[in-house]
Amino acid sequence: MQYKDFSGYTVLAVDDIPMNLLLIRKILTKLNVTIKTAANGQEALDTIADMKPDLVLLDIMMPVMDGYQVLEALKTNADTENIRVIVLSALNSNEDIVKGFNLGANDFITKPIILEKILSCVSTQLELARK
Repeated sequence: MQYKDFSGYTVLAVDDIPMNLLLIRKILTKLNVTIKTAANGQEALDTIADMKPDLVLLDIMMPVMDGYQVLEALKTNADTENIRVIVLSALNSNEDIVKGFNLGANDFITKPIILEKILSCVSTQLELARK
């Protein structure tokens, strides 16, 4: 399958499990994006402060600061409120998904990750984030 080229776009993947970050990095190379990673919520916020990514892929269950807290911090800050966020989580209850959307997530993907689904969702959100 042919994928759109998103050179010049940056995606921040946030997950406390190194294998998940490796998998996301491998998948997103198909889109030719620059990929940055963070291992917890506070590290994500620090990274976002240094470089504003076009999209954040955000896990929820993490130490230090969970994904919901990160999402709330992003969406209540005028400098970061327009950064697009896809939640990638093992949480899959309606309450968890609705909470993510209510806090400002642009999409919510449940794990395990399905290759075509994540590529489609990331492509759509990058299109919407067009520079």
